[in-house]
Amino acid sequence: MPGYVALTGATGFIGKTILADLLQHGFRVKALSRKQQQDTENLHWIVGDLHSLPQLNALVENVDTVIHCAGAVRGSSLKEFVSINNTGSINLLNACQSKNTRIRLLHISSLAAREPQLSWYAKSKRLAEAELITRKNNVLTTIFRPTAIYGPGDKEIKPLLKSLKAGFLPAPDTQSQFSLLHIDDLVVAIRMWLEQKSFPGGIYELDDGSLNGYNWETLIQLTNQVWGKSVVRIPIPVPLLEVFAKINLKMSRLLGYSPMLTPGKVREITHLNWVCDNHPLTNTLGWSPTITLADAMNTPDLLQL
Repeated sequence: MPGYVALTGATGFIGKTILADLLQHGFRVKALSRKQQQDTENLHWIVGDLHSLPQLNALVENVDTVIHCAGAVRGSSLKEFVSINNTGSINLLNACQSKNTRIRLLHISSLAAREPQLSWYAKSKRLAEAELITRKNNVLTTIFRPTAIYGPGDKEIKPLLKSLKAGFLPAPDTQSQFSLLHIDDLVVAIRMWLEQKSFPGGIYELDDGSLNGYNWETLIQLTNQVWGKSVVRIPIPVPLLEVFAKINLKMSRLLGYSPMLTPGKVREITHLNWVCDNHPLTNTLGWSPTITLADAMNTPDLLQL
């Protein structure tokens, strides 16, 4: 029976899928949640967040492996993102370092960290990576930088796929190349990391391996090929998108909500190259992605909640 694995972000889209996979493969899990959850035979919940220091200490007590996938993807200031993505990660690291045993830590970062100048989110993820690498001490750290993750239960990429299936694509009028990763391929990579006897440190990018990734035109072509739908592209001028983002940011600060569309997010989605290089991770773990977007579009559960 494998030992306990500590998991943050266990109630989000990615974390739920990781948790289900861990339990399915016989791991015992201690998971962090802001709300009380029901324990099961191999699952123990710790109620708290990344700023709850006693709870973080309890989370990593008697564990030898931590998977850290909690984080903020929405916010109206750099301070908001840093508070969770950077300071929260430091709090978790400090809890791990307070133990007398050596702990392996897998940080699920983001490909956005490759370009920290683009947005508050990207900068906060890069800052967290730097802290985890430079202050590791007895914590053996690996960082995964997945690209945009989708699959059943996803709420970020699903609206794009639903609009494609409905026959229209509102998108920036750019020629950006981007990549995607199915959630099932990510959890396989995580499990392969867990099963390694030697320690695979470093920073690794992950996408679905599609040559040169995707662009808006390839999405339209795939929709036609797989779903038999003709798609009308509705190009949105980037300056107009920037205006909407600035208005949304001001409204969020006025009304107190966390915005997704901000000027930084516009810079992210219009960045010219978000294609990954999987070779370092393949060489280290033997992992290769198996699910392309075309494969996923042929499954009935892709657009489920």
